[in-house]
Amino acid sequence: MAKQETPKIAYRFGDGVYLNITNRCPNLCTFCIKTKWKMDFHGNNLNLQGNEPSAGEVVAALEQELKKAPFKEVVFCGYGEPTMRLDVLLFVAQTLKGWMAQAKYPPFKVRLNTNGLGNLINHKNIVPDLRRVVDVVNVSLNAENETVWRRIVCPAPGYENGYDAVCEFIRLCADAGFDRVVASCVDKTGADAQAVKKVAQECGAEFYLRSFLDAED
Repeated sequence: MAKQETPKIAYRFGDGVYLNITNRCPNLCTFCIKTKWKMDFHGNNLNLQGNEPSAGEVVAALEQELKKAPFKEVVFCGYGEPTMRLDVLLFVAQTLKGWMAQAKYPPFKVRLNTNGLGNLINHKNIVPDLRRVVDVVNVSLNAENETVWRRIVCPAPGYENGYDAVCEFIRLCADAGFDRVVASCVDKTGADAQAVKKVAQECGAEFYLRSFLDAED
């Protein structure tokens, strides 16, 4: 599929509508596809080029996309960490909850895909705010301990000791009562998947092993 020139804020994948609200992230994961795929995702240009959309622009793009075809979930997941823009995330998610209450669309879930560093990024516990407007949280755990985590996710300065914060974020989400809390690991990265699964389960989350992606299909 040819790459679209205009950056996408809302795009489709499977049964979901995905929201690309930032390209910023405190990690530079060895498995991340945004550089391998040149900021393209199956024909969608996700390179915001520093022009992050306002909450209103995200809602407008979302409304245009939702009316096109059925969907089962709306997912905060672009080529960046959504909690870098917590205010926008919460505003848009609250708007979605309002649409659910009005039965504007058939029932759907709101999901957040995150690296689990949201509390460090925002210097507070963001889980209570997320719980009010998000149904499912998917956290990229990626490693069984901090040493492996640092090697795989390559955290930016100030986040080098973030592994414990990720585990604590997962525990807080599990205790908060989301519909689902999933912690994932990418295969072929050098992490011990079974050991990561044990950590995930000890934190109260489901475990999901993600496939390592290289060249785009």
